[in-house]
Amino acid sequence: MLIDEIRQTAPKVLSSEQREFYWENGYLLLEKIIPDEWLDRLRAATDEMVERSRALTASDAVFDLERNHSADDPRLRRVTSPVDQHPDYWAYARDSVLGDVAADLVGPDVKFHHSKLNFKWARGGAEVKWHQDIQYWPHTNYSPLTFGTYLYDCGPEQGPLGVLPGSHDGPLYDLYGDDGAWTGALSARDAAALDAERTAYLPGPAGSVTIHNCRTAHHSAANDSPIGRPLLLNVYSAADAYPYTFNPLGSSHAGEIVRGAPARWAHHDPRPCLVPPDWSGGYTSLFALQQGESPASM
Repeated sequence: MLIDEIRQTAPKVLSSEQREFYWENGYLLLEKIIPDEWLDRLRAATDEMVERSRALTASDAVFDLERNHSADDPRLRRVTSPVDQHPDYWAYARDSVLGDVAADLVGPDVKFHHSKLNFKWARGGAEVKWHQDIQYWPHTNYSPLTFGTYLYDCGPEQGPLGVLPGSHDGPLYDLYGDDGAWTGALSARDAAALDAERTAYLPGPAGSVTIHNCRTAHHSAANDSPIGRPLLLNVYSAADAYPYTFNPLGSSHAGEIVRGAPARWAHHDPRPCLVPPDWSGGYTSLFALQQGESPASM
């Protein structure tokens, strides 16, 4: 669905100004939009995930662990597909205001793609280097967008999301290194060429939601503060957007319609997209790839 067509639909949650800001800049911050009732459920589910991780000594298909993780001092980087790990995560992705906001931005028919729960553990939570999302999981158009929910207050010292305004209308970057291996991040040359002084950082109180388009260049610094920063990420798209590569973060809910109806026609954006490695042989996480811990499956 084209933006001019979406403009003809009445918004459910957002103001006209917020919609236009997102379409122009490629991101949005909605402070304290999530009620405490949802936060209580999500925090309890997240505490359960941390407890489950204590029994592990190495990362697996669900839990991506920091190197110094232990039963006594659990340190997680990611829970993959939390919507498949606890029913409250899926209830939130399906039933909360997120679906209505997505409909305001991509049109009334909204499809779920995937989820992840990223941690920036206190005193050393890993940085996320500059990258764009869509090269990891190309679609027929560029409607996919990521919602990040702050389960607790997130200040500037905790490594909040930083986005480059307007970069969603700029180039897509090559996320392969000079040696041909997938790095999952902009090269040092491309990152240095960004107008990084224009970066908008998006801290916020608990219950705030960040939104960024799949083409928007973004990063986040390491968390060296004494306070952790769990960030629940849910990715949606217009129903007429179809993935054409293997989903590296597959879910039993991938492709489910959360608002409106399924599409009868696919919308193809004429702009090309970089094709990632074949993830069907296995995938670790963005953290492991960017830190060079595990080679991507080719």
